[in-house]
Amino acid sequence: MARIIEGKRRLIKMNANDVMAVIRQYQFVVKNSINYEHTRELLEKADFYLPEDV
Repeated sequence: MARIIEGKRRLIKMNANDVMAVIRQYQFVVKNSINYEHTRELLEKADFYLPEDV
């Protein structure tokens, strides 16, 4: 699970499962993309979530 690390900037520490989850979400969002601009539009509208380890 992702963990937020406080400091000058907030960091999100992710493990391999978190990274793979983001990749799966990305692939699902852009699977019907036709070009770079269309991909950008799809990603702007999409929400990506990581569970936080509390």
